[in-house]
Amino acid sequence: MLDKKAEIFKAGRELFFLKGFKDVNVSAITKRAGVGVGTFYNYYPSKEELFFDIYFKENEAVKKSIVKSLNLNDDPIALVTKFLSLSTDTISKNRILQEWYNKDIFGDLEQRYHDKYGCFLFDSYMDLLKKWKLENKIRNDIDDGLLFALMKSVVYLDTHKEGIGIQYFPQVIQVLVEFIMKGLTDC
Repeated sequence: MLDKKAEIFKAGRELFFLKGFKDVNVSAITKRAGVGVGTFYNYYPSKEELFFDIYFKENEAVKKSIVKSLNLNDDPIALVTKFLSLSTDTISKNRILQEWYNKDIFGDLEQRYHDKYGCFLFDSYMDLLKKWKLENKIRNDIDDGLLFALMKSVVYLDTHKEGIGIQYFPQVIQVLVEFIMKGLTDC
């Protein structure tokens, strides 16, 4: 048998993908993995810890796949719109990633994600935004600090879904990013 931790991870991923977080328990995971419940707890202190590990790996793989499918030379509005569209479409088909909008766990999930990755989404695209400024594809009268703050505000909103109204997500992010990008490309 493969590494027991890897088997538990694989079984957990399969079940979370099929059923979502709430409808999966440790017993089902261990049964699918072919290990005892005690073995599960040797590797993970809880179902939540396993789920967070799976979520982070799933999210990272999806983001890399989406970015790989984009043409970074596209028009900024088209590129960002396509990125958001692909992200939303992917989330709608992936029960693991849908948990980002599960009010029962998103607070803990968001905090762990922020602690682990910071503002990954926009931190990693600052070079692209700077490139667009140099190419006059976006306004160059906005300094990099403000540009970063604009992008970070979107992440802030996403991590405060409950206060805004979780029923409006991810649409509120899509509309806000569209407004920001239209404002930035009004050169």
